[in-house]
Amino acid sequence: MKNKHILLIQGHPDHRQRHFGHALEDAYAAGAQAAGHLVRRINVASLEFPLLRSQTEWETGVLPPSLAQAQADIAWANHLVLFFPLWLGDMPALLKGFLEQVARPGFAFKGGEGNPFGRKGLTGRSARVVVTMGMPALVYRWYFRAHSVKSLERNVLGFVGISPVHETLIGLVDRLDAAGIDQWKAKLDRMGSRAD
Repeated sequence: MKNKHILLIQGHPDHRQRHFGHALEDAYAAGAQAAGHLVRRINVASLEFPLLRSQTEWETGVLPPSLAQAQADIAWANHLVLFFPLWLGDMPALLKGFLEQVARPGFAFKGGEGNPFGRKGLTGRSARVVVTMGMPALVYRWYFRAHSVKSLERNVLGFVGISPVHETLIGLVDRLDAAGIDQWKAKLDRMGSRAD
């Protein structure tokens, strides 16, 4: 298997302490690096950037300097892994704000014939979305239809050309004991080794 360039994007907005998603990210990174893949990381909570407030700002505004390296890392990667907790049924607002900032026309889209969204700018990349939640993952997947993850996959990642996108939904995280945590970390380590 060819070694991949893997970008891990940690979307937990709390930078004051480590959470289960950080342990999963570390496990994925360890597996990937042990298999010879190159790994970079972005911790969204450590970045300072404003929220976008208009379409004009998104289309023609200047990317905040604090996100220039993040865009460079996305361009470098051929596989992205996003980690975040489900908050109010969706990704945390900080992660959504980050994605809105970095996925701008000229980078995530290439213009063509007067259409700023003429060509997808991030084709040739795959992704995995790792979501932790308090509810059972099966309830989120089947009853709620994993609506926010599907929206992320279709309306953000797929819209800019990232495909295929796989998901790992981890439910009842507040009830996991040490053995359960270790099982999930081992699974993420294996995914990392396969760059999956």
